[in-house]
Amino acid sequence: MIPMELLGVRVELPSNTPIVVLRSTEEEVSRLLPIFIGGTEATAIALAQEGVKPPRPMTHDLFAEVIDNMEVTMERVVITELRERTFFAEMHLRSPAEARVQSARPSDAIALAVRLDVPIFASEEILAEAGYPEEPDPEEQAETMVEEFKDFIDNVSPEDFGETS
Repeated sequence: MIPMELLGVRVELPSNTPIVVLRSTEEEVSRLLPIFIGGTEATAIALAQEGVKPPRPMTHDLFAEVIDNMEVTMERVVITELRERTFFAEMHLRSPAEARVQSARPSDAIALAVRLDVPIFASEEILAEAGYPEEPDPEEQAETMVEEFKDFIDNVSPEDFGETS
């Protein structure tokens, strides 16, 4: 299992389809995993990520409260499978009596994970099939080059260029 972080919800143009974007966190080159989701779930994830508390609980807020009130903890969410262009996920739950794995749509599982502050993982197979390497940020690359050049200038000496006469 590869640890993932939730980057956020985006809208795919021109279709205006919402996608949730996850990024691997413990790899040399991060991989992005975009998952197409419904509008309601996109709103639920975005609101939770922003820390917005609605005056009355939405479905995911209510379910998170039920989990807490029943002395159940969600230990993690795992994006497990991609079958016929549909992603599948599992919620790993634990009560004082037992541990259970519940199948779920990734969007619902992620919406709960954000509310309950639990880690999200993806299987290596999913990332190999549907993930792609994250492109470096051009601004970060430029800043790194400038810093490296400044470091070079600060530490260069005439001897570095060979013998002087």
